[in-house]
Amino acid sequence: MTKKSGHKSAVWLSGPNIAAAEIAASIGYTAVVLDIEHGSFDLCTLEQFIPVLKGLELEVLAKVLAPERGPIQQALDFGADAVVIPHILDAAHAEKTCAFAKFPPHGERSFAGGRTVAYGTPDDQWFVDQDFKTRCYPMIEHAGALRDIGHILSLDTVDGVFIGPSDLSLRRGRGSYKRSEADFADLKAIAEAAKAAGKHWLLPAWSVSEKQFGLENNAHALVLTMEHGAISLGFRDAWNITAQLLSPAH
Repeated sequence: MTKKSGHKSAVWLSGPNIAAAEIAASIGYTAVVLDIEHGSFDLCTLEQFIPVLKGLELEVLAKVLAPERGPIQQALDFGADAVVIPHILDAAHAEKTCAFAKFPPHGERSFAGGRTVAYGTPDDQWFVDQDFKTRCYPMIEHAGALRDIGHILSLDTVDGVFIGPSDLSLRRGRGSYKRSEADFADLKAIAEAAKAAGKHWLLPAWSVSEKQFGLENNAHALVLTMEHGAISLGFRDAWNITAQLLSPAH
């Protein structure tokens, strides 16, 4: 699917579930989003889980705990391919926070050594390559970030944006995310801004309408399903089939 469509297909994991990652990789998923912000990851499991995912040839997008230096640098030091940074308020906040994902002179990331340099000593080119390979995706989930979308995408430290539709709907005064016309208008504005900037945009696309929108608007990556939702769907399907078999009509 990736070679034909040009986009990447990701699965959302809320914990270090090796079996889920193996199943996703065997199906053909190309990436995982680790929900460190809301999930059950701690530093030890994150440090151990990322190499497992890389061994399965899955790209690792770490949705970090907070828009702060420590969580951003730790995810990258452990080997994540990208950081997804939640709760970016506006362009000024993005400029300060996303700098932690890139080394000087472009950013403020601190060098740690270890895994990312194969436990050796880097040369000057390594820092250039790291900044190119490791991507920074601030989340667009606040009204101020949506307002400043063009400025955010223009930042040298930003490689694209990751949309948070539920929080964006809440903070735009629409209540729960209903996939309304207004919701899709916001998604369209973000997609067009990313296209104009020549940068990535990524979307959690649980529904058919979101998947269709993402494909039609050239999303760089679609997160097709989330771990808990997929488990719930499988459990519910088995339950409903058995209930039908037990029904008097059957």
